[in-house]
Parts: sequence; C-alpha cells; structure tokens
Amino acid sequence: MQNVFDILEERGFIAQVTHEKELKELLAKESVPFYIGIDPTADSLHVGHFIALMAASYMQKCGHKPIILLGGGTAVIGDPSGKTDMRKMLSREELDHNVACFKKQISRFLDFEGEHAAIMVNNADWLLNLNYIDFMRNIGVHFSINKMLAAECYKQRLEKGLTFFELGYMLMQSYDFLHLYENYGCKLQMGGNDQWSNIIGGVELIRKIGRDDSFGLTIQLLTTKEGKKMGKTEKGALWLDPEKTSPYEFYQYWRNIDDADVKKVLSLLTYLPMDEVNRLSSLEGSSINEAKKVAAYEITKTIHGEEEAKKASEAAEHLFEGAGSSEHMPTTEVKPDETSLLDILVRIQFAPSKSQAKILISQGGISLNDAKVEDINYHLQPSDFKDGFAILRKGKKNYHKIKML
Repeated sequence: MQNVFDILEERGFIAQVTHEKELKELLAKESVPFYIGIDPTADSLHVGHFIALMAASYMQKCGHKPIILLGGGTAVIGDPSGKTDMRKMLSREELDHNVACFKKQISRFLDFEGEHAAIMVNNADWLLNLNYIDFMRNIGVHFSINKMLAAECYKQRLEKGLTFFELGYMLMQSYDFLHLYENYGCKLQMGGNDQWSNIIGGVELIRKIGRDDSFGLTIQLLTTKEGKKMGKTEKGALWLDPEKTSPYEFYQYWRNIDDADVKKVLSLLTYLPMDEVNRLSSLEGSSINEAKKVAAYEITKTIHGEEEAKKASEAAEHLFEGAGSSEHMPTTEVKPDETSLLDILVRIQFAPSKSQAKILISQGGISLNDAKVEDINYHLQPSDFKDGFAILRKGKKNYHKIKML
C-alpha cells in the first residue's frame, strides 16, 4: 500500500511537519494512532474543519487509527490563534450540546468500526478536574514564557492584551497530546497550519519527558488563489449542518468557485484519483465548468449523501438552463403583510441591510421572476406568485423561492 505521507503530499495537504524522515518511515511500517482536535465552539462543523477530516480519512484508509479529540475542556478557554479578541466563554451545557452535534457529522468522514476504528474523546474528561499546582509543577515547568510569546498564535492578541487564561491554551493542548500518547499510544498530532505553535508545544513536551516518537504535521488551510479563506459566504460560514447551509447552497458554493481553485478543491476535498483531478483541472474555457460540477457533486455527496447531491445538482441545472424553479431551491415563506422587497432581501440574506438592498436594486442586481426590478420600494404582488411562488435572483447565480402563506 502507498505510504499515506506520499498521498497527503501529492494531494497538497501537508504544510509543515516535524521530524519528516522519521515520521514517513513510521507511517510505512506500522499503524499509527493520530489525533485531530476540534473545539466545539459552535453546534456544527464548517468548511474549515472539512480539510482536516479529509486528511484523517485518507490516514484511516491507509491503516492508521484516528482519534478525534473534542475540546470540551480547551473550548472553555478558547484558542487565541488568529484572534484579536478573547473568545466568548461557553457554558458546560452549551459545549456538551455542541460535542453531541459534531459526532454525527464526523461519521461522514471516518469509520467508527473495524480494525482501524476511529474513536472520539473529550478532553473535558481529563482537563476540568486537574489540580492547578500539580499541573504547573509537572507540565508548566517545561514551557518557556519567552518562547511562547514569540509564537505566532499569540502575537495578534498581545496588541490588545493577552490574558493569562488564554496563555494557558498551549499548555492545555500540549497536555492533551501527552495524555493521548500515554493512554492511547497516539504518536502524531495533525491540525491546521495556524496550529503549528501549539502542535510543536505538544511534540516537544513528550520529547522533554524522555520519549522520541512524537510527531506533528500541519495541514494547508483552504484558501483561494488570493490567499483568502474559502468557505465564507454572504451568510457567514459555510456550515456542514443542512439546517444552517442547505445542500443546494452548499453545492452552489463549490459550483461557483474560481477557475484557479478547481485543482485545490478537487485534490483536498474529494476522493477522486489524482489522475482524474489533473485531467479535470486541466480543462480550459467553458469546459472547466464540468470540473466544477464534478467538484460540487463529489463534495456535497461526502457531506450530505448521494441523494442530496443529486437533488442539488438537478436544481442547479434547472436554474442554469433556464428551466425555471426547482423544489430543492432555498425557500422562504412570507405573510401577506411582509411583501416589502427590501425587507425580503435582507431576510433571505441577499443583502446585509436595507441600504445595501437599495443599492443592489438600483444597480440592476435583483430580478423577480427573471425580470429586473427597478423600483427600490417595490412590494410583491399576488400576480408575482405564479404557481404559488415567486423567484428572486441576485446576480446570475443566487436564487431564492418566496412562498406566500
């Protein structure tokens, strides 16, 4: 079987790695327990988690054992990485609810049965009852404050004020790795490239106590050709929960990616062989749209299942081919006294405010049943609801069905 390190490297997952030669040799000769940590700060995973779970999936397919660590303990602090302000503290009840929501979504990527079955653990089980004095004497002694403050994850926070509470996050995450190493034989921590400093902290902690087989690997962040994070929409994050982002909206996001991002998306977020990835991403002109359709279908299938992927694909084709409405289009119901177009545009998040909605209309960016809207004060009329619904379109590709109650 091909070494998973080579697979991850060929597909573009790997950003940074500690002890590369030794890790590659280890992955070639034995089944390696590894872990990925996710702080449950929301009740759904989003696209930012997607790429790490895909990497974990490839690891498992090559015979390695995934450990998904849900940060019910570390999320009480909140990772300061890339943040200019301290995260909102969540209650234990909120965290427990979010952890439960994650389990179902993660099962889309990993197999929790069989020889290399994934396991899920919650660091609240060992962090929340730690004795502070014992922890600082046994763990804190191995960390240099000077070195920690030089880490990229703390630099932005230093400008506004880094609390001692947040400073402890690196110690907590490093201790997680040590706990998993000692109790589950975990030898590798994987995470986003913005986690490099925290991952190094855990690798070094284990090696400082006399072990020499701990490793860290960071995964490329999912960014556009301009370096901006993918997965951001006008509605906010692109969620994996169908209640937050519908399968149709999810499909449309990937269907509308930039031509230059096709190869990256196919490589990192699908299981297609690289020969096929290279073939699709080499298409030119209008043919590249076929590659985008494949990417959208494959990614939606992974997250929402084949049936929902087919529905989203069919709905998109209906719209692009001018065949009118589809039952799978995002839908909002309005009451007879809620027909102000400005209010509806804000409600369906075609615009963040009424003033922005006015600009959209005045610039010809809104169509109602395929006719450009010119009146910024327009109210939907009964005649607009053909077959019981009206279709609003923003630009060329964003559609929404409005039904009257």
